[in-house]
Amino acid sequence: MKKHIVFIFLIFSIMSNANVRMPLLFSDGMVLQRNKEIPVWGWADANEKVEVHFNKQTKTIQADKSGKWMIKLSAEKAGGPFELIITGKNKIVIKDVLVGEVWICSGQSNMEFQMYKNLDFEKEIADSNYPMIRHFGVAQDLSGLPKEDLKAGKWLVANKENVRDFTAVGFFFAKKLYAELKIPIGIINTSWGGTCVETWTSREAFQKSNDFKTMIADVPQVDMDAVFEVYKKSVLDNIKKVQGFDVTMENENQFAAFNFDDKNWREIKVPSLWENQQIGNIDGIVWMRKTITLTAEQAKSEAVLHLAKVDDEDITYVNGVEVGTNKIWEDLRVYKIPAGTLKEGKNVISVRIADYSGGGGIYGDPSDLKIQFKDTNLPLEGLWKFNVVQVKIAVSPNSYPSLLYNAMVNPLIPYAFQGVLWYQGEANVWRAKQYKKAFPLMITDWRTKFKQGNFPFYFVQLSTFNEFNGNSKVGSRWAELREAQSETLKLPNTGMAVTTDIGNAKDIHPTNKKDVGLRLAAIALNNVYGEKQVFSGPTYKSQEIKGNQIILTFNNIGSGLSTSDNSENVKGFEIAGADKVFHSAKAIIKDNKIIVSSDEVKNPVAVHYGWADDDTEINLFNKEKFPASPFRTDNWEMITANEIYKVSK
Repeated sequence: MKKHIVFIFLIFSIMSNANVRMPLLFSDGMVLQRNKEIPVWGWADANEKVEVHFNKQTKTIQADKSGKWMIKLSAEKAGGPFELIITGKNKIVIKDVLVGEVWICSGQSNMEFQMYKNLDFEKEIADSNYPMIRHFGVAQDLSGLPKEDLKAGKWLVANKENVRDFTAVGFFFAKKLYAELKIPIGIINTSWGGTCVETWTSREAFQKSNDFKTMIADVPQVDMDAVFEVYKKSVLDNIKKVQGFDVTMENENQFAAFNFDDKNWREIKVPSLWENQQIGNIDGIVWMRKTITLTAEQAKSEAVLHLAKVDDEDITYVNGVEVGTNKIWEDLRVYKIPAGTLKEGKNVISVRIADYSGGGGIYGDPSDLKIQFKDTNLPLEGLWKFNVVQVKIAVSPNSYPSLLYNAMVNPLIPYAFQGVLWYQGEANVWRAKQYKKAFPLMITDWRTKFKQGNFPFYFVQLSTFNEFNGNSKVGSRWAELREAQSETLKLPNTGMAVTTDIGNAKDIHPTNKKDVGLRLAAIALNNVYGEKQVFSGPTYKSQEIKGNQIILTFNNIGSGLSTSDNSENVKGFEIAGADKVFHSAKAIIKDNKIIVSSDEVKNPVAVHYGWADDDTEINLFNKEKFPASPFRTDNWEMITANEIYKVSK
């Protein structure tokens, strides 16, 4: 009997001393949104009284039966630092709290892209001490059900030590806002590379959508542990099917050797990330081998192996001799081949590639993949043998819809903020037409969930990247995705930063994120903060057909149409007749309109501008140096017309 009494007393004692607990967002160094009600919430004992004190405000609330509570502080002006004090049966003091402007930064790898990878990082880090700029990094996590709190995350002050891991786009945006407004700026970075828009959208949004409700009806409320086991079997079975044998490291120590027989290995195109080929979206260890034939003169010559780039880490051998290793995924591999290593006749290059996240494989410019002799080069582009020996098994955020919304967005609700910056779309290019529905659905979903009205939602249009050699003749998924982004501007209070001029056709992660952040800031400064300025490049408005010419008019021309090099030759325009065959066109600027024509098209009906995966050469701007967005004037069916989102079962 005494044991039972003691046990009951302990339970009562534990319950009576339960601590008030706050979400991870509420922590030292945080930034609260100015000029709006400030939701403050957390957890306590059922029916426990909770008091919140901030600046000159004190408010109390009683937790509900489940222990949840939320109060709304009255709007505050920009300022600080303050303390936010929460008192229940215990007391929490959150220090160094600022009030200013808060923006959520989200999307895939180009938003995740950290400052240390940015162009001229050493120069930028010299100007990174900004005590009034704070960055909250949301830890990557996924969940089959909406979570109440984040896995991890903390607020960091912008300084030389911390800024290297900030979202580069978000930091440059924040710096520009701070320079103009001189008030605290907080950025909440919730992003994950390689992710599609569907994983960032809530289940409820799909259920209410005529376009997606059938899809979501077949998707279970998933148990991630069970999903992991299914996924693990699926990945390993798929790799076995692709390469013809099991994933194993059993004979790995033989693969570098010159005389190893790789006749049973299958082939893959190099240079190209294996995510774009039959290996698919895996992280792990893959061996690649290339057999080449050399002349006696080449074998005796000094030689340097150029292996383009390897994502992430390589150990490279020539005829069994290790010639180099590198752990930096964006570095060019240039390895001197020791004298006496090469032979007349057959030679073998073997590369052990370890990929830890994102893309994997040998990638980059084909011209950087070669053996360089004294007077000649031997290209190594083409088919290489491969063997997947280890797979890092982790459920992809794209395995099911809503996984990242549940884990990395829902816990942020109902935090007060000003707006959202979004950089994503690369993972949706295969379903570009459906993105016209999926992307606006996500934006509307977030606005519904946060209950802060049609808050500003500004996004980055995809820049150039020659993923599929797409163009007007064969179709371009990237151009179609850019069109879907442009059409999303029909939603109220949205804005788009065009980046056609600052991309890299050979790199899906262009390193100039400063101009991206500045262009987003220009939209915000004009639309939100009343600093009226030109913030957009020309956007297509209408066309008029006159004989063999098409005359185009534009919105957002600023103080006039121009070209990036101030020439009369506007590049990137194509024109077609009723046969739908596009021809390169002459385009000139006249009276702030574009006149397009081609000797090959006598009766034109449609124009394309920048309609290609790689739209590097296009050069239409306004005089304020904002680039025009790519467009088409026809409504002919595109190559992604029938591609829809499906969940693997």
